[in-house]
Amino acid sequence: MAVVNVRAVPGSKEDIPPLFGIRSDAAVEIRAAASDKVGRTPRLLILAAAVLMIGVYLFPLWNVRLTAPQYPEGLGMHVRINTVVGATENDLDNINNLNHYIGMKRIEPESIPELRYMPWIVAAVVVTGLATAAIARRKLVYAWTAGFLLIAVAGLADFWKWEYDYGHHLDNEHAVIKIPGMSYQPPLIGAKQLLNFRATSWPALGGIMAGIALALAVLAVVLAWREHQRSPALR
Repeated sequence: MAVVNVRAVPGSKEDIPPLFGIRSDAAVEIRAAASDKVGRTPRLLILAAAVLMIGVYLFPLWNVRLTAPQYPEGLGMHVRINTVVGATENDLDNINNLNHYIGMKRIEPESIPELRYMPWIVAAVVVTGLATAAIARRKLVYAWTAGFLLIAVAGLADFWKWEYDYGHHLDNEHAVIKIPGMSYQPPLIGAKQLLNFRATSWPALGGIMAGIALALAVLAVVLAWREHQRSPALR
């Protein structure tokens, strides 16, 4: 194919030197497409974020712990990606027995639908993250990180709602201890006094890994945006 020489108008598409063997308009399209690719660092950050998310299958996402004078060693439960388990063998049963006295529902993992969906949602985040790192398109990096952020916010909001439901919707008809106006919602994060129990709630290792993964994804977006500002796509 012959090289096309076009009189250049400053600031126009034709102001780009033609590539040998390629029409000048095709050269513009090729260079514009290349400018949409992110650099090595954002790509590696997205890859690391996707790989880190595998950790939520291996480690608990959240820890909730109760301490009181009659339980100086404390009672705890771990929220995992697909279940809720006691910190020790009998902790979850003991927590459910205590909840019965104040009218709270039993914590039964099989009745929590989110625990059935979460493994699939996280799997989608991991797979699409690996694909994003492989394709390395700037807009795809933006979209994946935005989706990841929305899932993280929705997950925290749903966990707060779950705690609210258990702490506020009490069975006062069968409760042994009834205190008008009292609710027993544990904190989403931090510590809170509930009668003679002190409840603490903190991210566990899996949750920390997910938080780091999200931070890496946001950093990848920032770096990709800076790259684009330095070398904007040709239009």
